[in-house]
Amino acid sequence: MRASALKYSILSITAALVSVILLLIPLHAFLTVWASSLFGHYTAIRLWKEAFLIVCMLGVLYLLATDKKIRSHTLTRRLVWLIVAYGLVNILWGLVAYKHQAVTAKAMGYALIINLRFLAFFLVAWAVALRTSRLHKSWQKLVLVPALVVVAFGLLQVFVLPNDFLNHFGYGPNTVEPFQTINHNSHYVRIESTLRGANPLGAYLVIPISVLAVLIVRGRRDWRYGLFLVASLLTLCFSFSRSAWLGAALSLAVVVAISLRSTYAKRVAIWVGVIGIFFLGGLFVGLRHNARVENLLFHTQTHSAIKTTSDEGHASALRNGLRDVLHQPLGRGPGSAGPASTYNNHPARIAENYYIQIGQETGWLGLLLFLLINAGVAYLLWLRRADPLALSLLASLIGLSFINLLSHAWTDDTLAYVWWGLAGIAMAVSAIRLKE
Repeated sequence: MRASALKYSILSITAALVSVILLLIPLHAFLTVWASSLFGHYTAIRLWKEAFLIVCMLGVLYLLATDKKIRSHTLTRRLVWLIVAYGLVNILWGLVAYKHQAVTAKAMGYALIINLRFLAFFLVAWAVALRTSRLHKSWQKLVLVPALVVVAFGLLQVFVLPNDFLNHFGYGPNTVEPFQTINHNSHYVRIESTLRGANPLGAYLVIPISVLAVLIVRGRRDWRYGLFLVASLLTLCFSFSRSAWLGAALSLAVVVAISLRSTYAKRVAIWVGVIGIFFLGGLFVGLRHNARVENLLFHTQTHSAIKTTSDEGHASALRNGLRDVLHQPLGRGPGSAGPASTYNNHPARIAENYYIQIGQETGWLGLLLFLLINAGVAYLLWLRRADPLALSLLASLIGLSFINLLSHAWTDDTLAYVWWGLAGIAMAVSAIRLKE
């Protein structure tokens, strides 16, 4: 009886910590910068969610040892062992790279954190959700309540607040810049709301946009959902994140394609899409020499003082990254590429592509394992597509996978914890029970 009470307490505490992480992580950048402006220790405060994650992992290890259901539903899954293998590759490759002085201890440690934390959180949420239904019952609140704060604050930045408003909360060159611009042009300000930048904001918004679209298509005709969706799309527009625009479009297309049952409805949707593409194409051709259009779509303009456009920078980084992956099939170890590589004693290697970063760090083997993990999660979400959460995540995964082809999106705290945590919750729902 005493052991049963202990197990229930550990389960409850772990579930509560998972919920706290999901609720607070969209506000993480704002809260940590503000807290550090009051108390200092910016780096230590930023690690609050990793501290929570460690506690959750210890709780799950206890549950694995004492709960047969959790063991039978996780340890028998090939997906779980793929994640374990990927984690071991990261750790071993990192230690070898550090021993050969290819990376510093700080770069290796930071890389291991950002490469593995979201997969660990995925497994934690999965294990906990197998034993308690509270996470799945409350998933809409866990997504939409913090998203409402992010969207509302983003719109305030667009229409009400001055650009430097966040300076009052400690934002600046030593933490997070209060706003971003297109090619250093102050006439084109990019909002970031409570996230770490405009691109992270855009990528994060793909999740609530997908959720709202699924809820509306699945019959939630409440006008508040429609208003929330419009507000989210407007906030996305003012992030001026082109990859997020396309990622959101892909996600919405997947939601429509899967949700529409009748041939007539699908035919109408296809024609609407075709007409929309032609309309946007005509608009682009007609306004291609307009300075505003040039800045918003190409992040430069004909007479810009910037010699190299952001597109040219992306292309150059992509070519260099591909060359590294092709010529170094074993990789150089975690910390040798991506955001963590800025902590090395040599120039950083930023490929502007998350998958290439993984190839640069862990070689072909690590990249293959990561792609298999993504494919396995997508397949399990497809089996559960009758569940609104699973369909939302499947659609957003396709959009976010595209975004990761153009950035290091999974290295962002908010996006990684929110999406993979929710995916873990979705895994606990039986695909058989959901069949219609």
